[in-house]
Order: sequence, then C-alpha cells, then structure tokens
Amino acid sequence: MTVSTPWRRLPAPARAIAQATADAVAAARARDDEELDAAAARLAGCDQAQVGVVLGEAVRLLIERLHPDGLSGEDVQAVFEQCARDALAWTDLDVDTLVTVLVGALGVHEPGDTPRKPDPKLLDRHAILLLAHLLAGAGEPLEPYLTAAFAEVFRSETEEMP
Repeated sequence: MTVSTPWRRLPAPARAIAQATADAVAAARARDDEELDAAAARLAGCDQAQVGVVLGEAVRLLIERLHPDGLSGEDVQAVFEQCARDALAWTDLDVDTLVTVLVGALGVHEPGDTPRKPDPKLLDRHAILLLAHLLAGAGEPLEPYLTAAFAEVFRSETEEMP
C-alpha cells in the first residue's frame, strides 16, 4: 500500500507503524480476521515501545473526543463492553488484554501491574480493535488521530526534561 501523504515525512520506523496501523484498522473495519492478523504481526515486528505509545495516544485522543466532558467509570465500562461485543461478533477476543489496552491508554495501568506479559501481537491486535471501534463511534477517519499521536510522540521526545 502507498503511505499517506502526512506520514511520508516520518522516519522509516514511524512510517512502518503508521502504515501497519492503517492497514490493521481497515481490516478491523472490514471484519477481515486474516488481514487483521497480518497487520498486527507487522506491528508486533516494530519497536513495541513506540507502537504502544502511538496506539495508546490515538485511543486516548479518540476517547477524549467522544467524552469531551470527562470520562466516568461507567463510560469506561461502556466503551469496554461495546468494543468487546462488537469484536466477539467476528473475531477472537482476550478480555484481559482488551482491559490492559484500555486502561493503559487512559494512563491508569502500569505494565508491571499485569500478572502475565501479553504477547505484543495480541496487545497490538486488541489496541487496533479498540481503535477501530472508537473511530466508528466517532464517525471519523484514522489519519488525524494517528497524525496527532505521532506529533505528541515527537513533542515528548524533543521536550527537555527539567
């Protein structure tokens, strides 16, 4: 696939993340399990710290867009339940991994708190399922959220520490 114009200027590792994410979200929207697995495998081959930050930031931005007045515990539960129901209608789902992805994107979960270390492909796959679900709920395309996530990553990496 051709890399989208905003991502063309990204460094090669970031372009790979952007394209694999776009392909994975398209596969999830089409409910194409095989393509989703292939794109998740490509994401799992990327730097997982970077993938986690980008996907987590995109999810967080979408949640903020969908809940501009703040997020209650009931809202988090509703997002989880709706995403799980939607995903279970067409693919396998690991509930613990989806919870890990959701609370991690909200910044209330530390990776060390997880009793088992999830497979990177499984984490990436569930992050994509959540991202696709939230995009459908917002009725918006992926590109602006992914672009904003990369901008946030760049800002955080270039900002001087006090």
